[in-house]
Amino acid sequence: MTAPLLQVDDLHVRFPISGGGFFGAGKRMLHAVNGVSFTLEKGECLSIVGESGCGKSTTALSILGLQEPMEGTIRYRGQPLSGPGGPGRMQRAKAVQMVFQDPYASLNPRQSVRTSLAAPLRLHGITASSEIEGRIEAMLKNVGLTPEQASRYPHEFSGGQRQRVGIARALILEPEIVVLDEPVSALDVSIRAQIINLLLDLQEKLGLSYLMISHDLSVVEHMSDRVLVMYFGQVVEEGGWREIFEAPTHPYTRRLIAAIPDPDAALNPSAAEDRSADMPPLAGHRFVSDGSTAPDVFTVPAASELVEIAPRHRVRLARA
Repeated sequence: MTAPLLQVDDLHVRFPISGGGFFGAGKRMLHAVNGVSFTLEKGECLSIVGESGCGKSTTALSILGLQEPMEGTIRYRGQPLSGPGGPGRMQRAKAVQMVFQDPYASLNPRQSVRTSLAAPLRLHGITASSEIEGRIEAMLKNVGLTPEQASRYPHEFSGGQRQRVGIARALILEPEIVVLDEPVSALDVSIRAQIINLLLDLQEKLGLSYLMISHDLSVVEHMSDRVLVMYFGQVVEEGGWREIFEAPTHPYTRRLIAAIPDPDAALNPSAAEDRSADMPPLAGHRFVSDGSTAPDVFTVPAASELVEIAPRHRVRLARA
């Protein structure tokens, strides 16, 4: 059986938070990611959704190697990305790249597009000018820009064009996995569809696999093959986009789906109110202690493992 392109098993990330006694006694930890597991297949778009602070961005940073997990393993093509046996940062960068939320903030304003795209190539040992220029020209064409625009600087582009440059920079090393961090949230509504369609075209053309972090569930629904719903550091529901959007089961997932703006709400306000009616209340957040006198970990109430309720559809059910 072929290993998944990316496999994350029992990932845990904790951060110290203020509090405790003298010299760090009774120090508390924020359990930002709490036992997250999932796979990403070649050519797939997997989206992680949830409110701010749920752990989705920390999960992505761990995969990129920008946040070291406390526990768990991350494997790329069956080989560990994390831990002592993992590859160096250079090898990892060739496999996994990222498209950032804000294209202007992620580009150096003092560097031309050519310089920004050439830098990672040179860093990875590609020094022949002809090869660098050829790759830059091909990549700019791939993202809908012209080779002549390589001499321009970030401030000379529109927001949508800057995001195209950001996508080109992420793809210049020919990674297999691209992390999309809210890739269209900083763009005008009129430009978003263009960038979404570009990402989908590049996925098909280059055989890319996407791990997308997003609050915009309309974008998630349009781009995703599968969806992970995170709540307070844990995956509470996982399934194909159709299962998540048409048959949400966990109370938190149902509330997320109910919060999607309804274009018909202005015509029928009562229908919008009915979308979230009769939903069970969510369990409150609480401290959980490891036995010390002071509680030390923020987490959700104890819950069972994810239970498969239908093919490709798993839900975390709370213990009685």
